[in-house]
Formats: sequence, C-alpha cells, structure tokens
Amino acid sequence: MPRGDKSSYTDKQKRQAEHIEEGYEHRGVPEKEAERRAWATVNKETHGGKKSGSGRGTEEDHSPSRKGGRLGGAASAKRPAAEKSRSAKKAAQTRKRRAA
Repeated sequence: MPRGDKSSYTDKQKRQAEHIEEGYEHRGVPEKEAERRAWATVNKETHGGKKSGSGRGTEEDHSPSRKGGRLGGAASAKRPAAEKSRSAKKAAQTRKRRAA
C-alpha cells in the first residue's frame, strides 16, 4: 500500500477528515496543510484505518477535538478589553458604511 493511500479508511473516517479539512480552510489554512491536519486528527481519534484487516474494533478517542475546541479563542481572550471593544466598533462602522 503506497504512502497516502486512503483505501483502509471507512467512509465515516473519510467524511470526518473532509469536515475537519473544511473547518481549517474556513479559518484560512492552505488547502494542503488543512488536509494534512485533518487526516492527522482522524488518525489520532480513530487510531488509523478501520476497515477489515486493519485492526478494527478500537474505541474512538475524542480528546484531540476537545483540545482544539478548548484552544479556540485563546488569542482573543489575551487581548485587552479596550482593544476588543475598539475592534468591534470599527467592524460595526465598516458594516454600516458598506450597507449604505
């Protein structure tokens, strides 16, 4: 089996990777990097391929997803309240200007 071959993955795993990849791309991560990260997350959660003959039957570990969710917004939380407020006011002003 060549490197990068996804034939030993179930449809569910492929779907999971696709959803995770879309999330990364939405956040501005380049396409190839998003795909790499998505499959790394699926592998960490499901412990690799799940099809027959690939060690089927291991439990899924959702801690990588939980970790990602917890880390989300950390950069925003570090910013001072005044800076966040200024940014929000500026965004509101821009939206108002573009709507008119």
